[in-house]
Amino acid sequence: MISSAILAFGVVVGGYLLGDGLRRSREADRAVTVRGVAEKEVTADLATWTIAYSATAPDLASAQASVDRNSQDIRDFFGGLGFAPDALQPTGVNVSTSTDNGLTRFTVRQRMALRTTDIKRAQDAVRRQFDLVRRGVLLEEGSGMAYTYTQLNKIKPPMIAEATRDARRSAEQFAKDSGTGVGGIKSATQGYFEVTARDGDSGGGWGVSDTPFKKVRVVTTIEFYLR
Repeated sequence: MISSAILAFGVVVGGYLLGDGLRRSREADRAVTVRGVAEKEVTADLATWTIAYSATAPDLASAQASVDRNSQDIRDFFGGLGFAPDALQPTGVNVSTSTDNGLTRFTVRQRMALRTTDIKRAQDAVRRQFDLVRRGVLLEEGSGMAYTYTQLNKIKPPMIAEATRDARRSAEQFAKDSGTGVGGIKSATQGYFEVTARDGDSGGGWGVSDTPFKKVRVVTTIEFYLR
């Protein structure tokens, strides 16, 4: 009798554990996948401006002399705005020749780059860039200010946390509508961080001004257990 009772008890316990295991297995398969978004407005902390200009003359010496004058005009322009002399550096030079009706002409192209963390002063330089044209410096295509935000690693953790909270809010709404609850995270994928102009301004090229006001955005994809 005792042996039969023990056997019966074992069968009951085994059945319960098997049923509970199946229930837990089914619950583990219940999940919802949602996306979370976080956005933050930032101001660029680095400005770079590559200035391309050139001069053409019947002989190389004259073309070079004209470019040298332009280079001095550019240095005077930025110096007058309060930039330190080392903020502006030459980045390349190119010499080419062309022939027109048997006459050879020399073209010297020069590039200089401004690099500064003084964003307000950089903006002032962009607003007054036509002063360079008045000085006789003909800016070529590719001359444009670019603003960069370099502190992305500092804002990544709080933005990921915000995107995760946003995803959980979406999952909780889904769970509420379906009469369930939200559990822990089953899996998560972080999207890439995108930095764009805050107001949709274009930037970079000749005749088009970039903006220091940026918007950082990240999208995470998270799968939550449902209970």
